Amino acid sequence: MAVMPAPAPAPAPTVLLPSTPAVAQEVRRDDGIGTPSGQRVRLYVWEVPVRLTHWLTFFSIVVLSVTGGYIASPFLLPPGGAVMSTVFAIHMGAAFVFLASGILRTYWLFAGNRFSSWRAFVPTNRRHLAEIIEQAKWYAFLRKDLPRVVGHNALASGTYLVVFFLFLVQTLTGFALASVHGNAIESALFGWVPLVTGGIQGMRLIHHLIMWVIIGFAIHHVYSAVLVDHWEKTGVMSSIFGGYKFITRRDVQAARDGGMDLGDIER
Repeated sequence: MAVMPAPAPAPAPTVLLPSTPAVAQEVRRDDGIGTPSGQRVRLYVWEVPVRLTHWLTFFSIVVLSVTGGYIASPFLLPPGGAVMSTVFAIHMGAAFVFLASGILRTYWLFAGNRFSSWRAFVPTNRRHLAEIIEQAKWYAFLRKDLPRVVGHNALASGTYLVVFFLFLVQTLTGFALASVHGNAIESALFGWVPLVTGGIQGMRLIHHLIMWVIIGFAIHHVYSAVLVDHWEKTGVMSSIFGGYKFITRRDVQAARDGGMDLGDIER
């Protein structure tokens, strides 16, 4: 009696997973261990020193701006003796917090991971350099999709370099202004600053103008973070609190600063 051949097994069903909350698309199990490449994974991006210095800098800038504005032009309360002395003391306390935060962040440029390293801010290859133009096109509505990057995009990191320089100038001019009536050590450390800023008044003007530039940058920084968070849906806003972003494996592998091993990803 002839034996009928067994039927061929049915093909495995295609796995459908959402790459964004609104769009479901086909993904392939192509990472070698059965992880869908379109599935979002939790990736540790911002280390504790980065998050700590971010918030120390933010709160110190708020205090410095309010107290600095009062010192320059007293408002609400009369500038008599104790009030001005108290405001100045608070201002200097916040200035030292700002300085300590800057020193720690500078150290972490060399001790941190790939997302906080100085290489994340200074273009070290053509792709990084070209990304500045591509990111600017996206902001100008000339490009539909964002360049793939896990940490800072090239346009943002270039802006941060300028802001870091402004922080340095603001620190020097601020301590130089405080040293005008300070002790000999402060005068020796910062006495040269008025010589390159056109005197005390020039130094005060630079210090005041940079304050407004920093405030303007802070407003744009928050707006950009909210915009990119809404567009990418990777948890940009929450990442500065918890350190994690939620990115598909495919995007991690394709990102300029991605391509990390499976051990760097928490599924």
